[in-house]
Amino acid sequence: MSDTALLVMDVQRDIVDRFPDADYLPRLRGAIDAARTAGVPVVYVVVGFRPGHPEVSLRNKTFAAVSQTGRFVEGDAGAEIHPDVAPLPGDVVVTKKRVSAFAGSDLDVVLRSGDIRHLVLSGIATSGVVLSTCTQAADLDYQLTVLADGCLDGNPEVHRVLTEKLFPRQADVVTVEEWVKTLGA
Repeated sequence: MSDTALLVMDVQRDIVDRFPDADYLPRLRGAIDAARTAGVPVVYVVVGFRPGHPEVSLRNKTFAAVSQTGRFVEGDAGAEIHPDVAPLPGDVVVTKKRVSAFAGSDLDVVLRSGDIRHLVLSGIATSGVVLSTCTQAADLDYQLTVLADGCLDGNPEVHRVLTEKLFPRQADVVTVEEWVKTLGA
């Protein structure tokens, strides 16, 4: 059993549609396939709410607007994990209520139960879920790797600054190809 897990975060239909990059999903699929081949658990993290969004305060600038749209509730097609990277039976899917993968979810319990100590982060957006999760995971003493090209952001400069300047303070930052080579896949 591996002490490493690949986190695939917020790669949901409505989110993917806002970030057009024809190479992203195939590249991420490569990381997922390599992880599975190497015995590294793949944990999917999605944002999701109950109907009516009772978990969302109007004071929450990020999610108050989402609550007005009725999106990201169970059964909403836009909230589904994109089919190009969809989980397999047995993969863990964690639902979060805020930006960080840990906020309002049981992610830490799932990871500790699996003796996971090293997280490999991927997802959309670099300045959202990846940043928030990286910071919180570092505070929780996880060893971290960020897949620079396994993340997307609407602002290429923000993505660059995060992956080249900020994340290296808390994580190893590598490409999907570099990480896959370390797995021997």
